[in-house]
Amino acid sequence: MEKTTDRATQSMIDEAEKRGIPLVWDRFAAQLPQCGFGELGLCCRHCMQGPCRIDPFGDGPQRGVCGADRDTFVARGLGRAVAAGTASHGGHARHMAHILLKSAKGQAPDYPIRDEAKLRQVATRIGVAVEGRGTAEIALEVAQLAMAEFSEKDTPLLWAATAVTKGRVETFIKYGVVPTGIDSPVAEMMHRTTYGVDADPVNLLLGTVKCALADFGACHLATDLADILFGTPQPVVTKANLGVLKKDAVNIALHGHNPLLSDVVVQVSEDLELVAAAKKAGAPAGLNVVGICCTGNEIMVRHGIPLATSSVSQETAIVTGVLDALVVDYQCIMPALASVAECYHTKLITTMPIAKIPGATHMEFTPDKARETAREIIRTAIEAFSRRDPDKIRIPQETNAAIVGFSAEAVVAALALVNPEDPLKPLIDNIVNGNIYGICLFAGCNTVKIAQDANYIEMVKRLAAKNVLILATGCASGAFARQGFMTQEATRSYAGDGLKAVLTAIGEAAGLAGPLPLVLHMGSCVDNTRAADVAVAVANKLGVDLDRLPVVASAPEPVTEKAVAIGTWAVAAGLPTHLGLAPPVLGSKTVTTVLTSTVKDLFGGYFMVEPDPGKAADLLLATLSSRRTGLGLSA
Repeated sequence: MEKTTDRATQSMIDEAEKRGIPLVWDRFAAQLPQCGFGELGLCCRHCMQGPCRIDPFGDGPQRGVCGADRDTFVARGLGRAVAAGTASHGGHARHMAHILLKSAKGQAPDYPIRDEAKLRQVATRIGVAVEGRGTAEIALEVAQLAMAEFSEKDTPLLWAATAVTKGRVETFIKYGVVPTGIDSPVAEMMHRTTYGVDADPVNLLLGTVKCALADFGACHLATDLADILFGTPQPVVTKANLGVLKKDAVNIALHGHNPLLSDVVVQVSEDLELVAAAKKAGAPAGLNVVGICCTGNEIMVRHGIPLATSSVSQETAIVTGVLDALVVDYQCIMPALASVAECYHTKLITTMPIAKIPGATHMEFTPDKARETAREIIRTAIEAFSRRDPDKIRIPQETNAAIVGFSAEAVVAALALVNPEDPLKPLIDNIVNGNIYGICLFAGCNTVKIAQDANYIEMVKRLAAKNVLILATGCASGAFARQGFMTQEATRSYAGDGLKAVLTAIGEAAGLAGPLPLVLHMGSCVDNTRAADVAVAVANKLGVDLDRLPVVASAPEPVTEKAVAIGTWAVAAGLPTHLGLAPPVLGSKTVTTVLTSTVKDLFGGYFMVEPDPGKAADLLLATLSSRRTGLGLSA
């Protein structure tokens, strides 16, 4: 089976194999065949009378010890997956809220407010008065409201209810899925899926939607507060792929999801004293900071820091032999990094109290010592540089330029260069006339079950040729950046005539002397809410709800529970959502039917599963055609 379509990654897979170092693909092969009961969602270990399994063929047991049937098994499993994803994004958002609160109180000098305009924009949206008030006063109230989002209230979750259309809120109220906090739906889902509580699969699925909408609120909160603290991304030119690592520099990779430490490391890496120390240690190019996964995306879109690689291929950065420190926070971090790092000089550094790895060095991050910790990390990397083994250095040469940093605000600003009085008009006019056939958000992960990036690349070529505007986040963005699809050249090569004309007009108005890139990088996984913001703005401008827009989503290589949560809230928001792999629900015809059909009648969005990228692209195009017809536009 082909493991990757990325030549740089493949060269590192080959290098690891030569040295007898197992990587994620080897561990996957060792697991085969994987458990069929688990793949279908037909196993349960929610109590100690199990584990129980249901025979998918109908010959063996059809109920667990307690009497739960296949529909209950599957619905409970999906609900718990969404709860875990929501808890993860909630933890991220809570961390940001704590820091903003300290910043507003003057207790976090390393975290000043860097985007006052975004602070005022968010404050206005959530009902905080801004007229005649200072930055610290506004920030304090916003932070207090953010902290209150984690408690159960009598009112809807602010960061969810104020970020969608009025029609969406009414729909959520109608079906009883309005979250009143971020944490409470998670706790409720864990309660209702425990032994002897909710056994109704449809009721469980509605609870799952409520939990997913709490995830939406958490993601939006995390994005908003990160912009306030670190700045809202604007277009910047950078590079991607393993070739961004340098033989003549001290290389530090930042990996995970939370920008609180990584952003400070980027700032501190410019300290002339530390740069001089790196040069004195024998690295004439000084310090080279790169990113991996969503932490990499955060610092890429804000600072233009190069992206080395993505989640599934994270181990390959070590195999280059020049990675001096791999600094991780939380989420999507493989414990196997420690065993790979043992084969090299690389220092693996954990920083979060909830995310430790045996064999790693732990340097705990605290907001009051952020810069101090960053300096310690950099000094540790410089020390590790001296222990490099020249015989193990194998740096792939592949890199691609990437134009990134397309926040919702940046997108509107670019459109305003074409029409300052009505920035959304050029976008809407071109959707109406067909130059833009629709919009597709690519999100999610890379998986060992599919040749890395293969689905993304095949689908984006087909969709762009049909004039579909492409947005991307998370490791989907990483795939497109590494493979060269965030360039003007990609637009010239792959965009249909209508899309090419639109991207060229906007790009030239922005002074780029050419088109915008084929794929617009909007940020990390929590930043999927940026795409939602664009869709909501268009819907409000047109006076329709989200479930009528020619906008779709796709996760061609989903992996994590967070991806399941994001996909579920995208469906609830009204977006038809494609998955390249089926989640563990196929053991229940009832659950599968609800997710792919019935839910459309409730929320307008629905899931479609198609592993073949060509067929998946055709499905999305047919969906966009139907949406266009529904709006009276040419199909």
